Amino acid sequence: MAVPWLDPPQEVAIKRLVLWNIDLTLVDVAIVTRDAYAEAFRAVTGRPLLKLAAARGRPDSEIVFETLAVNGIVTEDDTLPRFLSALAMAFADRRKRLATEGRVMAGAKEALKAVAGLDGVVQSVLTGTIKSNAVHKLKAFGLDKHVDFELGGYGEEVYPKATLLQVAQGRAKARFGVPFTSANTVVIGDSTRDVQAAKIGGAAMIGVASGRSMASELREAGADLVLPDLSNASEVVAAVAGLTTPVDRRPVSP
Repeated sequence: MAVPWLDPPQEVAIKRLVLWNIDLTLVDVAIVTRDAYAEAFRAVTGRPLLKLAAARGRPDSEIVFETLAVNGIVTEDDTLPRFLSALAMAFADRRKRLATEGRVMAGAKEALKAVAGLDGVVQSVLTGTIKSNAVHKLKAFGLDKHVDFELGGYGEEVYPKATLLQVAQGRAKARFGVPFTSANTVVIGDSTRDVQAAKIGGAAMIGVASGRSMASELREAGADLVLPDLSNASEVVAAVAGLTTPVDRRPVSP
């Protein structure tokens, strides 16, 4: 007869997928990122970087193409992979600067930990950053503990962010055998592009007014809930739970 307290712990069935944007939602490492872009640009083109295209919530692949264009560089078939490889190397070389020259956004660590305590939740990222750099950004501030990087969507995948969302949902379904839809997937991000990706790709959306999009812009874009920042972990957890509860799910009031 099995002894209850000696039985192996049962795995909790995963039924919620939470996808975090990184830059200006969880961390701000803009200084190091610009330096890495400048180094990668020089390595690929042999010229100094004069103008870096604005991120505006876009993936690295888009930023690279626009940066090359505004600096008068004609691209070839291998330009993007070469640039992204150089960017990964340049960023890795500067990873020790992240914690000293960057910052973790208010409440980010506590919010990640609190959401991890929800029943049946798995957390990953939906980011324009290439995967290796995304890992460096979160590890630098100890934010990687509750994140499954294998399930995320990343900037080198050259898809619109809404498609990246569906890619991440597909990876989660392949792992856990559960369909992930707008009923059990939540995106948390700071830009209207994040909101648009969630609405088009099929996810509930929690906007965080800690980046360049104002709270009113996030609401107008269609966020289900807008928070000023992540400093109230209980509020973040309640929002995720409310947006992923199957019975009578409605948008949570701000």
